[in-house]
Amino acid sequence: MGVLNVTPDSFSDGGKFLAHDRALSHARRLIAEGADIIDIGAESTRPYGGAESVPAEQELARLRPILADIVALGVPVSIDSMKSEVTGFALEVGAVIANDVWGLQRDSGMAPLVAAHNVPVIVMHNREAADPKIDVMRDISDFFARSIDVAIKAGISEGNIVLDPGIGFGKTPEQSMTALARLNEFLSFGLPLLVGASRKRFIASVTPSEPQQRLGGSIAAHLIAARQGARIIRTHDVAETLQALRVAAAIEDLR
Repeated sequence: MGVLNVTPDSFSDGGKFLAHDRALSHARRLIAEGADIIDIGAESTRPYGGAESVPAEQELARLRPILADIVALGVPVSIDSMKSEVTGFALEVGAVIANDVWGLQRDSGMAPLVAAHNVPVIVMHNREAADPKIDVMRDISDFFARSIDVAIKAGISEGNIVLDPGIGFGKTPEQSMTALARLNEFLSFGLPLLVGASRKRFIASVTPSEPQQRLGGSIAAHLIAARQGARIIRTHDVAETLQALRVAAAIEDLR
């Protein structure tokens, strides 16, 4: 899954792809590099705070000029929004996956909307703030259980649910790394796992770096995630990540 942020303030690439031509060019590049899904977001949800919350109309204003052209490229598009109004617009235009960073637990209209469109939904674990005292694995598992219950009660097919532990969201760096190290424990839900560790701040807690300097750490995290059972990797750096995953898989096939 390749990341396309049409925002002015995303932590890694804010402002780079606001213009129509630049966004479309970047989407084409992600596809050429091997992205199977394009994840487009019009509101920064950067996990360590400071992002400006924007109204749905602002998200829609950023999406309207570009979304149909992204869909027309022929690769499945997911809409990264916590607002049902925005997600509904995107699904009508042709997006085929809903990606909710609050796991169907923030906007009460999200689950019924997803059910009505019969599309996959990515439910991500999130918290208002990190708490170093909690058992993060239990917290994530309990959150997933609540999200799955909301989904099923709304009529979403269990086969349309993808779980995302929300690396970096509402977690200390150590908790994010714990979730990665023990990712396979979430396989007990019997649902596909998505991991997006790309350029996240926990990498800088191990090796000080700015977002654009975290490619190596991102790849390391994603290789571990794949080995722990992740089926979808969400990344800003598609070519490099895909190369690493393919080489690791080829080597492991010879064991």
